[in-house]
Amino acid sequence: MNSPVVKNHFLGAKRITPEKKNSFNPSSPNTSVLAKNIIQTGHKYLGVKYKLGAEYENTGRFDCSSFVQYVYKKNGIQLSRGARAQFQDGKKIARKDLRPGDLVFFSTTKTTKYSKDSIKRIGHVGIYAGNNKVLHTYGDGGVKYNDMSKGWWDKHYVAAARVIN
Repeated sequence: MNSPVVKNHFLGAKRITPEKKNSFNPSSPNTSVLAKNIIQTGHKYLGVKYKLGAEYENTGRFDCSSFVQYVYKKNGIQLSRGARAQFQDGKKIARKDLRPGDLVFFSTTKTTKYSKDSIKRIGHVGIYAGNNKVLHTYGDGGVKYNDMSKGWWDKHYVAAARVIN
């Protein structure tokens, strides 16, 4: 920086960081309203059938990550496709800190073989609706609520991420 060329021609530098897909302002006072809207949007699709790999616009069906992606997009938040990618879209949070609108992630029978700390263990995603309920789509019954505090969903819980704060 001490050379005459640099002193005469260097204008400055600016760090460029990639823009996050989630453009929602984390300090917004409307966060709880947004979370409520997300859950209400998802609730409208109760009973819509599940199909692995389905894109709702093309099939009228969802898989877990297309459901989450679609619901959040309807509320102005862009998320990636795929449960693992959606986990990376958010900020990891502890289970005890869950709030409605958070994303919750589970293992499946195919992903339980991976370490509990490995992202590869994630095979399913849903929307935390509050009161230990997950709003998601998986197998029979399509879009539905399940209790995450007991049984299969409790045993297969892996992680949670926040995409709205």
